Amino acid sequence: MLTTRRGVRVLGAADLAPFTALAARDAVANVFADYRARTTNLDPRWLGGEVWGYFEEGELTAACHVAANLVPVQCDAVAAQAFAERALARGRTSSTIVGLSEPVGVMWDVLAGEWGPPRECRWRQPHLVISGDPVIEPDPEVRPCRREDLVSLYPACVAMYTEEVGVSPEAGGGADYYRARIMQLIARGWSFARFDDDGRVLFKAEVACVTPHAAQVQGVFVPRELRGRGLATAGMAAVVAAVRRDIAPTVSLYVNEWNGPARAAYERVGFQQSGTFSTIMF
Repeated sequence: MLTTRRGVRVLGAADLAPFTALAARDAVANVFADYRARTTNLDPRWLGGEVWGYFEEGELTAACHVAANLVPVQCDAVAAQAFAERALARGRTSSTIVGLSEPVGVMWDVLAGEWGPPRECRWRQPHLVISGDPVIEPDPEVRPCRREDLVSLYPACVAMYTEEVGVSPEAGGGADYYRARIMQLIARGWSFARFDDDGRVLFKAEVACVTPHAAQVQGVFVPRELRGRGLATAGMAAVVAAVRRDIAPTVSLYVNEWNGPARAAYERVGFQQSGTFSTIMF
């Protein structure tokens, strides 16, 4: 344990219980980092990085996931600055900084001079939550995906990722990894879609991470030519119902501020805004 009154150190397996207790202070907003900690036991070999803890008088008061995603957890401005200064000394190893807007902004004030320029900054992304039944009728044709769906599902996943992130997940030889990731989600029962009679994807979404408290949805997609027909609204209602029944009691996601149709669809399902995220992409 730290001997100084305040400071940062790398967390390990012995810190898992204090970390999950810290994350539980805002269990839905912290679902990604909480999930990563629980599934890796805070072992850097499985994290593909580290989780740092900020301590005051020997107590863990904030944390930061430092891998492909740099994610602050329960950070005030002091802790966010301390993590950013450590990240600055380490050098950039993350492709995104993502989390609640205030700590991300503090971190970026420290990091921008060395880590910039970013590929894109999305400063105001509403973080949405639903903890009850959807308020509209779920689409009965939306179902968990199966292994044999991969041929149809994979192109839709690539199209969604490319449209959302601005680069293809297949860039730089990433196709095998991305395909394996989709298969992993299918195997876990975390991939949902509606297909037409020819096997074409009409709607799809995935669960990205799960804790006992919440599940975070990602990858919501309807082909461009089919948008405006209510497929996303009824599809998301079906996903919410299935996730709350079988996976976790609360469903969350975050959406780009400028994506009015998506925000309207989520509102019709019953999602409510609980905060604001920011994402900085490199």
